[in-house]
Amino acid sequence: MPEIFHNPIDRRRFIKTSLAAAGAMVTIGTGSSLGADKNEKAVTRWALLSDTHIPADVENNYRGFYPYQNLQKVAADIALASPDAAAITGDLARLSGESGDYSNLKTLLSPVAEQAPVFMALGNHDDRQNFGKVFAENPGERQPVQGKHVMVVKDGPIRLIVLDSLLYANKVPGLLGKAQRQWLGDYLKKCDETPTILCFHHTLEDGDGDLLDVPRLFNLVKPIRKVKAILYGHSHVYGYSKLRGIHLINLPAVGYNFSDSQPVGWVEANMTAKGGKFTLHALAGNTDNDGGVHRLTWRT
Repeated sequence: MPEIFHNPIDRRRFIKTSLAAAGAMVTIGTGSSLGADKNEKAVTRWALLSDTHIPADVENNYRGFYPYQNLQKVAADIALASPDAAAITGDLARLSGESGDYSNLKTLLSPVAEQAPVFMALGNHDDRQNFGKVFAENPGERQPVQGKHVMVVKDGPIRLIVLDSLLYANKVPGLLGKAQRQWLGDYLKKCDETPTILCFHHTLEDGDGDLLDVPRLFNLVKPIRKVKAILYGHSHVYGYSKLRGIHLINLPAVGYNFSDSQPVGWVEANMTAKGGKFTLHALAGNTDNDGGVHRLTWRT
């Protein structure tokens, strides 16, 4: 496998310095929600990942990328940076969500999870039952949506809602479904006005392989001004756009890209009640925009 870090020591020092500048380092156990005292802080610092595609076979590779080794190195850098939390927007497993995939994922995430909670959405290459067996305990507040993995966490100036767009394992399309959308609408009406970010796997276009209930989702969240952004993956593309005032953040894949024009890596997010600063850490693929920053202002 080719070395995906050009200079890992310098990179790690850079990440640690840049994150530390945003606020004091914290340590949080894996079984904990973020503490009430942390809800007073003005900035929260997150590591955002997608499409890890971890296999049971550590030598499994695709397009010259080795997902196991990629996440191993990414997790080490994130652990060194010590963010407040991390989120992964699905496709945790390689293809069909085997138990061995999740066992390896749990091992790889342990350096991060020992310091901060890791919140995970499920994608079309995941298996809800196998995931639940390996990750029997998850941080955050589990929500009562039958047959779906839905979590809520509030950290300082923002709230993250992890939704479940998994429809069928190893089939491309995704669906939130009526029950989950109804729960989301009820929850958003009742919760406080903390700026809220939705996190799930599938893309928001109108193709057969995208989220199939995009119009219903946006009809629901458009009038609820506390919803500021949506994090998602699925496309293995890194990009920013906006729909009806809501920021759409398409995270790059950790496992591999589909096109040489796309980075492989993760995003460092420093978020406040007014907006966020999002920095790309491109470890492989197209690294031309490594360190590139997007600054977003939340709608009011």
